[in-house]
Amino acid sequence: MMQPPIILLKEGTDTSQGVPQIISNVNACQAIADAVRTTLGPRGMDKLIVGDGGKAVISNDGATILKTLDIVHPAAKTLVDIAKSQDAEVGDGTTSVVLLAGEFLKEAKPYIEEKVHPQVVIRAFRKAGHLMIQKIKEIAIKIKKENPAELRELLEKCAATSLSSKLVAAQKDFFSKMVVDAVMMLDELLPLNMIGIKKVQGGALEDSMLVAGVAFKKTFSYAGFEMQSKTYTNPKIALLNIELELKAEKENAEVRVNSVEEYQSIVDAEWKILYDKLETLYKSGAKVVLSKLPIGDVATQYFADRDMFCAGRVPEEDLKRTMKACGGSIQTTVQGLKPDILGTCENFEEVQVGCERYNVFKGCPQAKTCTIILRGGAEQFMEETERSLHDAIMIARRAMKNDSVVAGGGAIEMELSKYLRELSQTIAGKEQLLMTALGKALEVIPRQLCDNAGFDATNILNKLRQKHAEGGTWFGVNVMTEDICDNFQGFVWEPSVVKINALTAAIESTCLILSVDETIRNPKAEGGGPPGAGRGRGRPM
Repeated sequence: MMQPPIILLKEGTDTSQGVPQIISNVNACQAIADAVRTTLGPRGMDKLIVGDGGKAVISNDGATILKTLDIVHPAAKTLVDIAKSQDAEVGDGTTSVVLLAGEFLKEAKPYIEEKVHPQVVIRAFRKAGHLMIQKIKEIAIKIKKENPAELRELLEKCAATSLSSKLVAAQKDFFSKMVVDAVMMLDELLPLNMIGIKKVQGGALEDSMLVAGVAFKKTFSYAGFEMQSKTYTNPKIALLNIELELKAEKENAEVRVNSVEEYQSIVDAEWKILYDKLETLYKSGAKVVLSKLPIGDVATQYFADRDMFCAGRVPEEDLKRTMKACGGSIQTTVQGLKPDILGTCENFEEVQVGCERYNVFKGCPQAKTCTIILRGGAEQFMEETERSLHDAIMIARRAMKNDSVVAGGGAIEMELSKYLRELSQTIAGKEQLLMTALGKALEVIPRQLCDNAGFDATNILNKLRQKHAEGGTWFGVNVMTEDICDNFQGFVWEPSVVKINALTAAIESTCLILSVDETIRNPKAEGGGPPGAGRGRGRPM
């Protein structure tokens, strides 16, 4: 007697499982890796991505590209996540981490097809990952932090290496010095939000400047502003979070008065409150008044008559950075403005930058903050420059905290590849094959660097294998001469934490994707409607 089929899931539910499902996930991840493959290295190409609203993004930063692409494949999203985590953790190496994960999966694919159990592959990869991290820590070169000149040189080399694969590679020497200056101005916690980056269209990239202190765009101003002085030496700065203007009565407010005199007394009281506030500020000795809320025309005129400068509607982050640099604190009342709650700086001036006017505070006593003002032509170009500088700043911060470096340009990957191949000879069983495969997968970085530069990858990789076999630990691809060279001598340096993080993330995501052998899709989840429309998407049926 035939047993009737047992239906567990709703009709139309898509379930795929077993080896074909793993292979399908691997193929999806390889498609993601192929999307960013050509952006690797100093000769990498850029991608132009046009969003929904027609906004164009030009970038060769792996994390930015993957974030902008709207990827829906559930397994492929894992690679987007590791690119994001690499960007958040160390700031650079986002393309490398996606390429490595894609290549690890590609090397594991034949073994999965040959019916090797995924858990065997995962175990071998985890073991190899652990050994690679140990090897990097052994061979990484420590830089002495005691010598400021040596530390500065290390930071500049790391920042320049990060910038060499970006759009601004031609100006990497100019920007690497600027980035290191910016990072060295911060306190020991190195908070990223204390480096402000402002973009002003026009001019050349070399016109960009670093302000050792705070600079922000001139805010909306009222009549009387032109009469205010625009430069001060050693001014006292009052930072406020209060409105200094007469407010119109609310539409539904009702005040009943019996005579004109009573009405006049109400008006006079309003003016008196405002003038009392302004007089208190004047008597406190403050020369520069900044407020998060509006400063009206009466107040602007009052300050101008008394040789004081004011700016209202200052963005909160700029106000906080001013407080960090100049001292003092943000006040919600004008009462009790003692000298210790007023900030100060050596020079305050309003300067013209391109077609914008900027308020600049220089010579700040507690300057643990700085501002980079970027210049450039196209808006997309300046946005990409900002992303490039963000990566370089993150790398410089990491290098200050972790003082060990390795050589870039595929050198460390070739050394790890050699190490895994030699080590695999001492291991019996399937792990030997899998470790060799992982060693081969690591060569994707130097190979892709060659491909992107238009070199003969096979020829250069053979030279690299020979050099590493002879003990040339730091030999990598030299993109400038179409040959190989000692990249440590060539100052292609990267903090070792970048490589450790990239390898850890790539191995983890590879193991995660290989361990998934079934996908169950709710039929409603595939509807073409807007996200979350109707049922499905985890809503109760």
